[in-house]
Amino acid sequence: MAGSGSFDAVVHGLPRASAAGVALRWSGTALSLTSMGSALLFGLYILAFYAAAASDGDMARWNRILPRLYEPATPAATLAIGLHFGAGGLILVLGAVQLIGALRTRYPAVHRWIGRLYASAALLAGLGGLGFIAMKGTVGGLPMDLGFSLYGALMVWAAAQAWRHARARRFELHRAWALRLFALAIGSWLYRMEYGFWMVATGGAGHTDDFTGRFDVVMAFFFYLPNLLLVEAFIRARKASAPPAVKTAAAVVLAAATSFVLLGTYHFTKDYWGPAIVDWLRS
Repeated sequence: MAGSGSFDAVVHGLPRASAAGVALRWSGTALSLTSMGSALLFGLYILAFYAAAASDGDMARWNRILPRLYEPATPAATLAIGLHFGAGGLILVLGAVQLIGALRTRYPAVHRWIGRLYASAALLAGLGGLGFIAMKGTVGGLPMDLGFSLYGALMVWAAAQAWRHARARRFELHRAWALRLFALAIGSWLYRMEYGFWMVATGGAGHTDDFTGRFDVVMAFFFYLPNLLLVEAFIRARKASAPPAVKTAAAVVLAAATSFVLLGTYHFTKDYWGPAIVDWLRS
């Protein structure tokens, strides 16, 4: 928001005249702030968990999250998934930094260089995940293979488009693709958060240890496709030509998403992310 806050990289261009426009602007800012903080924490957790396991020589700890991530007989697949996790943790941290509009307006050169690193890390994360699936497949079989492969391909595509439009100085298109990329980047974070809530709410209905249950099949796609739909709705609702009812509906959805993220971030930081990060920093 030009002249009124530090998150104009996300909500730049929202009309100020109508109450619906103001509600959408503030709900977008609230979700941006919440997502930024939560993604930063989760990115640090990913780096802490996987880097700590590798430095301790206990690679088998990787399998606590998903079975068969690490197997001594497939070193190339281990390298690919390690690249995916390392770059994925980096894009969560960098993506959170890139949402700070003040950085873009006051230090554009820093924003550009972080953006190049961010896009490169997103490309590596996507390619690393695709490489792992091609060499080894996923624990959940064909549905998970398809869902995760589409996720990796979309991440590579969004990173390339954000980079391409930035170089061509098509900044509105660049911001739109940067938002799509961030929506994809937080998918791995939402995957764990959504599973956690589902386990608490239903006791794990539809989930199996080999990730082939009905809920597992849905989750192979659900952890990123709704994110894209939400960000597409936001991109279109912020246009001046959008009807007030559309802006109001978008603001309500964004407020609900903010509440979900806040609740999940509190519980996961208290029980999982926080202790792992603290242990990593102390080691």
